Amino acid sequence: MRLQFQTVDVFTSDRFAGNPLAVVLNADGLSSEQMQAIAAEFNLAETTFVRPPQDSNHTAEVRIFTPRSEMPFAGHPNVGTAFVLARSGQSYGRPVQGGSVMFEEKAGLVPIEILREGATVVGARLASPQPLSVGAEIAGELVASACGVSIGDIETTHHRPCIASCGAPFILAELKSRAALAAASPNSDVFRLEVTKHPAVSIMIYTQANEGDIDIRARMFAPHLNIPEDPATGSANVALIGLLARLRPESELSLSKTIAQGVEMGRPSLLKAEADKKDGIVTATFIGGRCVPVMSGTIDLD
Repeated sequence: MRLQFQTVDVFTSDRFAGNPLAVVLNADGLSSEQMQAIAAEFNLAETTFVRPPQDSNHTAEVRIFTPRSEMPFAGHPNVGTAFVLARSGQSYGRPVQGGSVMFEEKAGLVPIEILREGATVVGARLASPQPLSVGAEIAGELVASACGVSIGDIETTHHRPCIASCGAPFILAELKSRAALAAASPNSDVFRLEVTKHPAVSIMIYTQANEGDIDIRARMFAPHLNIPEDPATGSANVALIGLLARLRPESELSLSKTIAQGVEMGRPSLLKAEADKKDGIVTATFIGGRCVPVMSGTIDLD
């Protein structure tokens, strides 16, 4: 059995920046165990596997794996996979054309808008598959210990560290300064022994930036999942924009933020996050960005 794959850098206009993703284009004959093994072989933050859709009205079923486990939903894998399929123009012999695709995933249906400049596909923008949910608060001491910052670095004026999700749960914590964000360093033992006791086991820390086009700077740690740091985490940032919109006093709001991530690890990424709020309720959240093709090839399983 010979598999076709492509890799892309997501949330960037520059090759070898952003968040790399592997997309296996003909995964319909693979077992979950085989997909997990291939994701471990790529050893990227995530690898996606494109399968025929269960509903012919949709574009594809997409399975998402980290090197260690399957994810119900993730941001950069969806953006990158949509980019790859839109550029190829087909999936399993069916045309992929127009301005959008629809993926079937463990977390639900994920509608994705294709971003173009003229006739050229340049990126994608997804709508999260689940509405914003905000869960339990998390002790600031745990976040500080896990991320290598002081308790005094954590900003609690707007919100305390908490769990938020739009399809995948994350612990979100605001820091007071870019200096504190830059100095953070994950403690894998704390993640493995303490953070894993909670419903969300990955932590994204962020700070308000107000630096030209950049509104927020963020970092995401999950060392116990073999992701010491993630260059760009769409699923965490889409939950963040939802949380920020929820915290705003306006009952009607369209909120947009440009988020920089991955800078400290040498993989700078830019994510455009958006949220809609009506009658005091966050009704929709979006994350998007540009992509760059990098590699293509085959995997032999015989």
